[in-house]
Amino acid sequence: MGRIAAIGDVGGHPDQLRRALARLGVTERGCPSDLTVIQVGDLVDRGPDSAGVLDIVAELLDGGRWIQLAGNHEAQYLPGGAVFWREPLAESDIARLRGWWADGRLRVAEAVRTADGEDLLVTHAGLTLACWQRLGEPTSATEAAELLNARPELIWDVGEHGRDGNAGPLWAESGAALHEPWMGYRGVVPFGQIHGHSTVVRFADRTWRCTGRVRQRAAVDWHARHIRVRVGGRVFTGIDPGHGRTGTADWQPLLLDDARVTTPASR
Repeated sequence: MGRIAAIGDVGGHPDQLRRALARLGVTERGCPSDLTVIQVGDLVDRGPDSAGVLDIVAELLDGGRWIQLAGNHEAQYLPGGAVFWREPLAESDIARLRGWWADGRLRVAEAVRTADGEDLLVTHAGLTLACWQRLGEPTSATEAAELLNARPELIWDVGEHGRDGNAGPLWAESGAALHEPWMGYRGVVPFGQIHGHSTVVRFADRTWRCTGRVRQRAAVDWHARHIRVRVGGRVFTGIDPGHGRTGTADWQPLLLDDARVTTPASR
């Protein structure tokens, strides 16, 4: 057991990432011995220096305490992906992402278990009910992460611009695609989730972007920019800080004390 920090979308802001890492005690020599970092993808695009973000991650990726997940903004550069961002990465940075994907350092999912028994699946955008069913209804976050890291076709699915339940875990939008179907599920929700990619609120003006049912079950930490939604006895936590083009001053990684990763390649 140790500390696990889940870092939301970075979006091309190396200074934001450095500040978060400094607060966690991460230095150029790597992560503290009691800390594992899981970054949920979307390292690149929007901000001023995507290459700078990749440089930071490259220094930490081989230390055994940094787990890097793919977001949809990384996926566009992977084999078979279609580039959609209007300011694409340099060829050298695309090659770096493809190398991490090829050797397994760029993953789709991670599983975490806390000291009080919470079973949590960590992905970029969240695993929808329909995609969970397509995976064969895994009963644990570890099993789900193993299946997703085997790279089934569903991980590429966009659905209707991420807004329906067919959207895969790189694309699903919070609210209608992720939360609503799980809230209507009559069975046992098998595990909690941590995700980035999108939020059910606008942090800038503290307004909501979801139905009343989701809002009634949500709790927002406006300073840390974390959103916890109760879903069938579990909690789905969104950690996308919404940096946009300029970055945001107030945000924090999600820190889990006394937790461990449980996916085999990360044990």
